[in-house]
Amino acid sequence: MNTISIIGAGIGGLTLGNVLQQYGYDFTIYESAPEIKPVGAGIMMAVNAMQVFDKLGLKEKIEGAGNKIHRITLSNESLKPFSKTEILELEKQYNSCNVAIHRAELQRILAENLDQTSIKLNHSLQTIEKKDNYILDFKNGNQVESTIVFGADGIKSPIRNQILKTGSIRSSGQKCWRGLVDFELPEQHHHEAFEMWGKGKRFGFVKISEKKVYWYACINEKSFSRYIQIADIFKDFDSLVLNLIEATSKENIICNEITDLTPIPHWYAENLCLIGDAAHATTPNMGQGACQAIEDAYVIGKLLEKSSDFNAAFEEFQKIRRKKVDYIVNTSRTIGKISQWEHGNSLRNFMMSLIPERINQKMAKKIIELEL
Repeated sequence: MNTISIIGAGIGGLTLGNVLQQYGYDFTIYESAPEIKPVGAGIMMAVNAMQVFDKLGLKEKIEGAGNKIHRITLSNESLKPFSKTEILELEKQYNSCNVAIHRAELQRILAENLDQTSIKLNHSLQTIEKKDNYILDFKNGNQVESTIVFGADGIKSPIRNQILKTGSIRSSGQKCWRGLVDFELPEQHHHEAFEMWGKGKRFGFVKISEKKVYWYACINEKSFSRYIQIADIFKDFDSLVLNLIEATSKENIICNEITDLTPIPHWYAENLCLIGDAAHATTPNMGQGACQAIEDAYVIGKLLEKSSDFNAAFEEFQKIRRKKVDYIVNTSRTIGKISQWEHGNSLRNFMMSLIPERINQKMAKKIIELEL
């Protein structure tokens, strides 16, 4: 019998474990993978996430394993910028900065900070059923009874599908390649996230450690063919893009469809709550998917600090988080569409260049301010 079970040892589930541990709760995290190993690509931990890690005593470790990012730049295909968002002022204000890091490094730091007996690997949830408590049946044959369940089990969440019976995965109409490569970027790009907008496609890159660069390349799905070469698609972009692609071995490139989750009415049921992608998956265009899962964990912790009534906390949690999360999901989806227009690109870039820096700063502040 478990009091608290967390399904999923991704960034959201591991952060929630660290938060609950800080408040003295006993819990078990169940992860479907046989090991927490270095898979995936780079990720940006924005100032909102880093503030949470600061409160957990993990900020310095994460900064040390990643690369600090002080600027976000948008450019055309020729590396000519049309929008820059400087983050240094906000970093001073919140005593945290953006950190680009390998996803696996971040997961390792979060997992190592937990009591290792609280993480059960090779536990892929098959079914969940509500009786007096929740009965969790795993594919490895184990069955667990649990009073409180957190679903941190991603956009395809079995918990959401089986208990809340809601939510549909929505395509953005875009495909994205993600790559990791040892590469020496020009020095001016060492502490910035750089994204280039072309005609129906875009390419972004960021340094995530001393030697590693994470890059991504997105195209509209109608242009996608499994036989097409990424370098051919981006041959009209600056040579830096082609150099990054060509320096990356095939096994270090993954390709996914970009999707999000249609908003669902409730993120919780009796003694059960979804967090992160399971509740409100977003497209990656604002770099906020994992950051919002981290914020979820933080807010749940703050509510449980006030009262150990989980059901009251779950209801309040959704009330507090809903507006911000809906804003991010909708804005991110819109940015994704605008960034991959097939026509009118020069006009789009010109209009973007007219947006004052203070507006970009205001938008950044809205995203990185914690709600409690």
